[in-house]
Amino acid sequence: MIITIDGPAAAGKGTLAGTLSRKYNLAYFDTGMVYRAVGLEMVLTRQDVTDENSAERVAKDLTFQKMHMLAENRDFRSDVGGKAASVVSAHPKVRKALLKMQQDFSLNPTFADGTPAAGAIYDGRDTGTVVCPQADVKFFVTASPEVRAMRRFKEFQQKGIETTYEKVLADMKARDERDSQRAAAPLKPAPDAVILDTSALSIEEVIKKAEEIISQKQKSLEK
Repeated sequence: MIITIDGPAAAGKGTLAGTLSRKYNLAYFDTGMVYRAVGLEMVLTRQDVTDENSAERVAKDLTFQKMHMLAENRDFRSDVGGKAASVVSAHPKVRKALLKMQQDFSLNPTFADGTPAAGAIYDGRDTGTVVCPQADVKFFVTASPEVRAMRRFKEFQQKGIETTYEKVLADMKARDERDSQRAAAPLKPAPDAVILDTSALSIEEVIKKAEEIISQKQKSLEK
């Protein structure tokens, strides 16, 4: 079974994906990591993230080993990494270079130790519309910008990253605008995606709703 979880930043995609991957014993692929890796590598090497050709070269040289190494950097999950990822992910050449890597994983999903998995959960942008349009279940997780900004602000506080809620909210809205207006695969739910608005829901309520939908799909596949 292939499940995709799409949506804007800090909507709860990662928490939901991680929980469901453990419950259903599916491989977990955080597709946002590939764009964060390219973006952060460009920031660290002082390259212009708006330069599409430079970004393409970095994307073509990216390996899973390099991606995981970059993930150890404190800025990988910060607003620095997020903003850089949002910019490079809008480049068509970068998306093309990284798309095959992501799509091939659905054909032969594996766990982190390399053992085969019976399926995969994709956590990230455009997973239901571009990466795996053939997915069995598609979720589009969203929440208001204010709610998402507060969640991200609290994450930064816990990690000791100095910023303000106002700055996080402004960055969040700017990122939403870039992602929704980009020429290459603008952020939007797939026609057959189930939309989960987490603004007023607890994570337990969101997980319960998702599990009900997955169970229904499993029953239909068994028929």
